[in-house]
Amino acid sequence: MQKKLWIVLALLVVLPGFLFTVSCQKKVQAQAPAPAPAPAPKPAPAPAPAPAAKPDVPAFMTERIFFDFDKSVLKLEAQALLKKKAEWLKANPTAKLLIEGNCDERGTNEYNLALGERRAESAKKFLVDLGIDAKRISTISYGEERPIDPRSNEEAWAKNRNCGFVISW
Repeated sequence: MQKKLWIVLALLVVLPGFLFTVSCQKKVQAQAPAPAPAPAPKPAPAPAPAPAAKPDVPAFMTERIFFDFDKSVLKLEAQALLKKKAEWLKANPTAKLLIEGNCDERGTNEYNLALGERRAESAKKFLVDLGIDAKRISTISYGEERPIDPRSNEEAWAKNRNCGFVISW
């Protein structure tokens, strides 16, 4: 019986020592093969042609046109400004135009959205009649949602009955 006890005690002392020495050995790291020589650099590609410079947009292209109360008929001043815009658009055939129809706060939202659309379409039709491709012109109505002047009086309402213009390329 004592012999078995000595064997168990010896195993309890020797086995942990053996495990300790095996686990603490330095691990041999596999060396990565030497990197292959870098390929010869490729010649630089030819520079791409610079994009065509966009011409400066003159201030009159973003000027608004104004309308009478509850009307979408173009005033003479609006027609003169639209003619000037048409000439610039003809000289810049890659330019696109967004016409934004706006109204004053009087009337329902639905009515003002429809009136703003009629105003924008009226300006678009005038430009198309002057020779501008209809595909270059888009329209949107903001109704009464984007007032220039937030006050509720005749002066503010007159400013808010307009079409705005945005140029893009």
